[in-house]
Amino acid sequence: MSTGHKKQQKSSLPTRIAPTGGNAKESGINKKSELTIRGAELDDIAQLVELENASFESDRLSQRRLLHWLKATDSHRVFMVATHNDILLGYGLVIMRKGTRLARLYSIAVSSHAQGLGVGKKLLLALEEKTLEQDKLFMRLEVATNNTGAIKLYESLGYRTFGTYANYYQGSIDALRMQKPIRQSLSLQTLPAYPWYKQTTEFTCGPSALMMAMANLNNELDMSQSLELDIWRQATTIFMTSGHGGCHPIGLALAAHQRGYSVTAYVNTRAPLFIDGVRSEHKKYIMQAVDRQFLQQAKAQGIKIIYSDPDVNALQKGLAKGAAVISLISTYQLDGKKIPHWVTVTHIDEDCLYLHDPDPDDLHPQPMDCQHIPIAREDFYSMSAFGKSKLRTALLISK
Repeated sequence: MSTGHKKQQKSSLPTRIAPTGGNAKESGINKKSELTIRGAELDDIAQLVELENASFESDRLSQRRLLHWLKATDSHRVFMVATHNDILLGYGLVIMRKGTRLARLYSIAVSSHAQGLGVGKKLLLALEEKTLEQDKLFMRLEVATNNTGAIKLYESLGYRTFGTYANYYQGSIDALRMQKPIRQSLSLQTLPAYPWYKQTTEFTCGPSALMMAMANLNNELDMSQSLELDIWRQATTIFMTSGHGGCHPIGLALAAHQRGYSVTAYVNTRAPLFIDGVRSEHKKYIMQAVDRQFLQQAKAQGIKIIYSDPDVNALQKGLAKGAAVISLISTYQLDGKKIPHWVTVTHIDEDCLYLHDPDPDDLHPQPMDCQHIPIAREDFYSMSAFGKSKLRTALLISK
């Protein structure tokens, strides 16, 4: 629903992988040399800046940004370096996706003096181990399609391609999107193909989530701003605590039904929705009237409403039978704000629910950061409760 902007975050870059080159023999380092992999420290800043400038021709991390990540807490990042005799030979930086089990390789660079010594592989394995300690289950990255050496390394370590980006890197070079389940008890996740749409206003997450679900059932559906706004006008609650009204689950169910889809709505209360934080009696009155109208129309259209918490097992069975699911969540675990927000559930397994989020934030601006976001089943239960009343609602949509 995202009635307000998400908390502003610092922007991110594509996964930055330094090009290979150089010769380890020039520095006297060989495969028998003892390498140390450890957490990055403030005293490393001078060598980090030197390695950064030597490794990348553009989009370099400044000393200020490197210091930012050095000072960040472990819950926000994993920052490690490889050294030999106190000489920094490489670094790797992973960023955590708050509120999820997802981490992203942000940058990795190896000195030209250490090429061919397996420093990159050792760094990446150490990064995965530390990332796993932060309860993250999946690591993602992007890699240029012409970087065959890096692709071969990632594939050898268990990363699998699940998509591409056209013209992603400088020089119009495409990128592969890769992911690895870093907890070894998880089998390799085969992510389903699922359309993604970026909402064009701060208050149309509901229509955007519904469009993704409908497009997954009908690949001829045109996910456009025109449709996004049409659905919002049909499903809006008129008011929220501030700004434009978000979308009512029964309003979204009616919008889907009108377009030829069968919908089962789960709502765990019979009370009017979203009025807990509304102070104006006039706004409450209007929202209650809208709530009654939606319920009357749903009854007339024969839309099934189940007044209970959304049953994840039932939703999982629905997905397995080819249905689509959208769910309301609270964004608190993602951005620290208690905002109702609609997402599309793309897959459910024994460990996680996977979400398409239509609203990228500044720290995760890339579409891949908003697709198939893994949320542990136990975490989703708390994430899917909104407001003092602990509203839980989801829609199961089928052809």
